[in-house]
Amino acid sequence: LSCSLISLILSDADYEKITALLLKSRTGEFDLESILFLKLRGLGTHDLGCIGECMNLERLDLSGNSITNLAPLASLRLLSVLNLSNNRISNLEPLRSCESLQNLNVAGNIISSIESLQCLQSLRKLENIRFKDNTYNYTNPVCRNPSYRTILLEMFPNIKVLDGERVVGRGSDLYQLCKDIDDTIKAGLYKNGQLVEHPDCKPWVEDSYWEIKRSNNAIIEEAYKQFNDVLHECRLLNNRATHVISQTERSMSLKKQPKQYAI
Repeated sequence: LSCSLISLILSDADYEKITALLLKSRTGEFDLESILFLKLRGLGTHDLGCIGECMNLERLDLSGNSITNLAPLASLRLLSVLNLSNNRISNLEPLRSCESLQNLNVAGNIISSIESLQCLQSLRKLENIRFKDNTYNYTNPVCRNPSYRTILLEMFPNIKVLDGERVVGRGSDLYQLCKDIDDTIKAGLYKNGQLVEHPDCKPWVEDSYWEIKRSNNAIIEEAYKQFNDVLHECRLLNNRATHVISQTERSMSLKKQPKQYAI
């Protein structure tokens, strides 16, 4: 059977469990070990079935399904990019064997504890993890832990990107600076766990500081004058051009009129 014919044969119920027939119809490959990239997004799948037979799979997108059990993924040793966002996953233990994994997205699941993430610590190549995605409003219960970010960065010292934000490399210094400023402000606001009130606080700048004032700078004034002069010349040129075009059109219309002879 051709792949197009197989696709027609499959019903919605056939997408609930991943089968060899489903994989062949989606990829065009009849040898499961030949599949390198696979996208099974939003099919209503809840059983990963025979996906573990795709031994050479490198990129896999299973987002937007109803998956709960990741056991079949344990045999995918070459898998480097895995998207499991928006499913019903609470246990990541089978991913411990995915030793080539570099990029993991599990935002929008039901992962509830920091302890359930310890199985990922053995993945030395892992450098991009996402447990929440503000763009789609995806998160996990574990993200509600106030120390969530700090703990994860300690658990995964090789991580470069966490939840879409760089923690090392370009952009990371700015994040760290903002974090240090926030921590300093918070330290000054609280004493013994209580919010300290400062009735004598004064604004950093005067009320009129942000008002836009016309500059007296001679250079700016001269530039402003030159700009107005150029603008005036442009208007004159436009008027002249309009006049020339009008005359040309009138002349051409006269030439097109038939000649009349008086007898």
